Amino acid sequence: MTVAVRPAQKLTVDEVCTELQISRSTFYDWCQKGRGPRCIRLPNGSLRIRRGDFENWLMDCEDSS
Repeated sequence: MTVAVRPAQKLTVDEVCTELQISRSTFYDWCQKGRGPRCIRLPNGSLRIRRGDFENWLMDCEDSS
């Protein structure tokens, strides 16, 4: 019997920006400077962020403040 494993939820850039209440340009600026959450680049060039990576990044932001 095979068990279907649901992959980790992946967020779009728009979903992350909405949750953080920031603009897309701010998100891309953070990523360019190495301050944003870890991203996955899809073959079509769009980005996705794993929910777990996003949550870990938020916790790291809390620790550094």
